[in-house]
Amino acid sequence: MSEGATDDGAVVRLRPPNNTLNGRVVGWWRVQSLIGTASVTAVLAVLGMLIDPARTWLLVAAAVVAALGLLEAIVVPGWRFRVHRWEVTDEAVYVRTGAFWQEWHIAPMSRIQRVDTMRGPLERAFRLSTVTVTTASSRGEIKIEGLDHELAAELAERLTQITQATPGDAT
Repeated sequence: MSEGATDDGAVVRLRPPNNTLNGRVVGWWRVQSLIGTASVTAVLAVLGMLIDPARTWLLVAAAVVAALGLLEAIVVPGWRFRVHRWEVTDEAVYVRTGAFWQEWHIAPMSRIQRVDTMRGPLERAFRLSTVTVTTASSRGEIKIEGLDHELAAELAERLTQITQATPGDAT
């Protein structure tokens, strides 16, 4: 485990965060994937119908995109769910994301400048929200996607309270 000291001397340890996302996030990710796959497949299929000399190649490409997209929609969201973790302590926000390339993010409370929640139309349909923590670092923000919308609101309120009580100017 690696350690790092913040500007105020607190030690922040890299460790696996404890909390999982809401289970509905798997369906949300699947629908997002299927929408993207259907969009590309539809464009290829329409072009295949309109461009006679390239019809075979375009329809084959549409079939391949559809098959690979379906496979991705079945496999990857469950895999991502097993990897994605988050946790908030009095010292920091911890987030681990990724499927193929895993990323760990730690935002010490003293560096947090802003906390936002966001709910797009598809997230609302799944009763989910995303909490974005903006820090003073060059990386800018950490996102915790796939939280129950009520938990996200509580988390944003808690983060705001903790950061206001944390010494430092978030720069």
